[in-house]
Amino acid sequence: MYQFNYKKVETVQEAVNELSANPESKILAGGMTLIPTMKQRLASPEQLIDIRNIEELNFIREESNNIIIGSTTNHFTVSSSDLIKEKNPSLSMLAEGIGDPHVRNMGTIGGAISNNDPTADYPAACLGLGAKIKTSKRELTADEFFVSLFETALEEDEIVVSISFPIIKSSFYMKFPNPASRYAMAGVFISKNDIDIRVAVTGVSENGVFRWIEMEESLTNDWSKSSVENVKLSPEGVMSDIHGSSEYRANLANIMAIRAFEGINE
Repeated sequence: MYQFNYKKVETVQEAVNELSANPESKILAGGMTLIPTMKQRLASPEQLIDIRNIEELNFIREESNNIIIGSTTNHFTVSSSDLIKEKNPSLSMLAEGIGDPHVRNMGTIGGAISNNDPTADYPAACLGLGAKIKTSKRELTADEFFVSLFETALEEDEIVVSISFPIIKSSFYMKFPNPASRYAMAGVFISKNDIDIRVAVTGVSENGVFRWIEMEESLTNDWSKSSVENVKLSPEGVMSDIHGSSEYRANLANIMAIRAFEGINE
């Protein structure tokens, strides 16, 4: 490693002040991505701002037909929450499938969406459920928040405070996990309420998480398994690596969509 400053803060405002004063700083919560990238010299922040002790960021509560989760809430807490299991069971199931016990006990929901890794699970839940992200400055819809690969709408001195998920029980997430670390090689989140149908895909696109508009339109016209089967994701713009070609991943997305639809209708 190399030398850097470490600052532990107790409030959101203190964290924002540190970011404003030190533009080369990075926020540290779980550190599941940041620490490994620093060890590999892929990131070299001058200062780490530790927000883990900010009590106002660690909570789960129900409010106005939404489940609101504080940004430093870890994956295990989300997966084991009785409130989430009752109100949004698909979200609980998604969190339970993240990584291994160490990652689930250290990694945070705020860190996961702020990093916007193209294979992460939570971005699919945010887009698939139509979540709203509250930051230290404003409130953004999930569609506004996720911009591109490892890129969000967050400004340099802005941090995620909480994520608000509408309570939608007719939803399901299905992914094909990498056998080693369980990241999504292809993951599809489908939700249906009285207003709309949303389908989000992670682990597939070269531009990160996205809404599968063609699939949404097909299901809106006819909520049936055949509507899912008839839509095929094009391999154009799909990631290709040692784990699978773009054609392979596109086909995985098709299969995960069918299984997610079946999960809703079980």
